[in-house]
Amino acid sequence: MERTVRVRFAPSPTGPLHIGGVRTALYNYLFARQNGGKMILRIEDTDSNRFVPGAEDYINEALAWLGIKIDEGVREGGQYGPYKQSERRDIYRQYVKQLCDGGKAYVAFDTPEELEAMRKQMPNFQYDASTRQQMRNSLTMTRDEVDSLIAAGTPYVVRFMVEPGKDIEVNDLIRGRVVINSSIVDDKVLYKSADDLPTYHLANIVDDHLMEITHVIRGEEWLPSAPLHVMLYEAFGWSDTMPQFVHLPLLLKPDGKGKLSKRDGDRLGFPVFPLEWHDPKSGEISSGYREAGYLPEAVINFLALLGWNPGDDRELMSMDELVRDFSFAHCSKSGAKFDFEKGKWFNHEYIMNKPDAELAELFKPILVKNGIEPARFGDEYITRVVALVKNRVSLLGELWPNARFFFAAPTEYAEKDIKKRWKPEMPQIMQELIGVLEQAPDFASKPCEDVVLAWIASKGYHLGNVMNAFRLTVVGECKGPHMFDITELIGRDETIARLRRGIENIHAANV
Repeated sequence: MERTVRVRFAPSPTGPLHIGGVRTALYNYLFARQNGGKMILRIEDTDSNRFVPGAEDYINEALAWLGIKIDEGVREGGQYGPYKQSERRDIYRQYVKQLCDGGKAYVAFDTPEELEAMRKQMPNFQYDASTRQQMRNSLTMTRDEVDSLIAAGTPYVVRFMVEPGKDIEVNDLIRGRVVINSSIVDDKVLYKSADDLPTYHLANIVDDHLMEITHVIRGEEWLPSAPLHVMLYEAFGWSDTMPQFVHLPLLLKPDGKGKLSKRDGDRLGFPVFPLEWHDPKSGEISSGYREAGYLPEAVINFLALLGWNPGDDRELMSMDELVRDFSFAHCSKSGAKFDFEKGKWFNHEYIMNKPDAELAELFKPILVKNGIEPARFGDEYITRVVALVKNRVSLLGELWPNARFFFAAPTEYAEKDIKKRWKPEMPQIMQELIGVLEQAPDFASKPCEDVVLAWIASKGYHLGNVMNAFRLTVVGECKGPHMFDITELIGRDETIARLRRGIENIHAANV
C-alpha cells in the first residue's frame, strides 16, 4: 500500500532562518502539496547550548509571511506530537536503551581532555572500530564499573557502534545511488547525559520514523550524515519504512566560491534572512526581505528557481504553478549562484503585476513612517499615485522617494537640474505658464497638455527647457512620471502654488 507523502522541515532555533533554509522549506512544501501530502514543522532544539530566545517565533512568522503553510507542528498540533524535540526526552530514552540492549550502541565516559589527548597522539583520530577498544567505554569496562559511574552522576555519552568495511547505499532522488563505505564513519554520539537529550542523528531517525516521514528533503551539507541514518534505520529494524532522501544543491555566493553566508549579504548589500532579525545577545540588527521591501510571492518565485527549473524558459510562476510543475527531475546537482540582482528583478515584476489598490495598502505604512497621514489623501488618491510610479521601483521602500512630491511640495531643488534647466528667462516664462494654467478649461492630463504645448509652440520657446523647468518647480528635480499626469492628480491650485514657490526660491538660489 502506497504511503501518504509526509515531509518535514526541521530547523534548529539557534538564530534567524537563513534564506537557504527557506528554500529547503519551500521545496518540501511544493513536493507535499503536489502529492496531496502533509508538511510538518519540527523544532530541533536538542542543542540546548545554542538555543536563542525568539528564534522559534521567528521561524513560524517567516514561513507564514512567505505563504508556506504548515499542516502539523508546535502551533498547529497534530497526532504525531510533540513537535519540539526537547519535549520528547522520554521517547528518545526508550530508543537509546533499545540500541544499547541490542549491542548496537555503547556508553562512553571519555572526557574532552582525554579525547583531545588522543587527537594529539594519533593524527586523524577517529572514534571507531579501530580505536574504541583503547577508550573509556562500556566495551572496555565491566558492567559494575559502568553502573557505578552512571550512579555517581559521571557525565557520559552513548555512541553508535559502526560496523566497519560495509558499503552503505543511499538512494537520492537528485543524485541517484550513492555508496559510502562505513569505515569512514565514526561512532557518532547519539545521546548526552549532561542535558538528557539525543543528538541530531538519533532524534532525526526516531522522529522521522514515528512521524511516518516518507521523504527527507534537506540541504546538500547533510549528505555525509545519510549513511549513518541508513545504518540506524537498519539497526532499529525499520528498513521497510526508510524515507526517500533528497539532498538539495547549495546556494552559492554571488561572486567567488563557497556557500552563501550572512557576510556576503553584508558585503554586497542584500538580505540573507526572510525577516529582519534582532539578535537578543549582541543587539545586532540584520536586514530581512520583508523589511527591505520585497513581496513574499517574489521571494518564493526567485528561490524556487535557484536549483530547479520548470523544464522551459518560464520565470514568473505563482505558488500554484510551482506546486503543479515542481519535480526533483529538474533539480540541479550543482550549487546555484545567489543572484540578488535577479531577486530585485523578480520583485519589480511582481510589483508591476500587483493590483494598484493592494499596492496602495502596502504603501500606507511607508507613508506613515515618513510623516504622512494616509487619511488626508484617501485611498483613491494613493492608488493613483502608486499606479504612476510603480514602474520605477524594484522595492516597496522605493515608492516613497519616487512619490513623495505627490504628498508634499518640494522644499529643496536639485542643484544639477537648476544649473542645467533654470535659464535667466525662466522666472518670466513660468509666470506666463501660470496664466496659461489658470485659464486652461480642463485640467485633466491630455487636455491640459494640449493647451500648454500649443502655448509653448506659439511662443517659440524651447520645449525641453520649459517642460523641465516646470517639472523642477513641481517635483523638485527633473524626473518622475508624465508631467501632466502629475498635475492632474495634485490639482490646479497645488500646481500653481508650486510654480509660484519655485519662481521665488529657485530664482533666489541663482542670484
